[in-house]
Amino acid sequence: MSGTKTINYKGVNIFYMDFSNAKNREEINKVMTESIHYIRNQPKNSVIALTNMTNMFFNNDIRNDFQEFLSGNKAYIKISSVFGMSGLARFLFNSLMKVTGRDVRSFETMGEAQEFLVKNL
Repeated sequence: MSGTKTINYKGVNIFYMDFSNAKNREEINKVMTESIHYIRNQPKNSVIALTNMTNMFFNNDIRNDFQEFLSGNKAYIKISSVFGMSGLARFLFNSLMKVTGRDVRSFETMGEAQEFLVKNL
């Protein structure tokens, strides 16, 4: 189920954004809105973020939404990782990293993505 929450992994609080199985722009924008309310009310350079994109619908409109989302969050994110992207989503994601100047690492599994976060704080 899509949504947001804070999880604790090895003693580190991580803001978890779950876009998994989101099938349309409305569902995706709901998670983005929840995320914006949390992230942009935190101190700058403080948020440790983890994003699940497993089976998420992706198109150019959503790519544009993510571009704005990622750019607006940049000042608040300390470190971020993502997992669960398919081929097209991964391609669009990589182009977003170039456009937004963000360094969000992509992994196959949640465990790998979490390990990256706690090891690179």
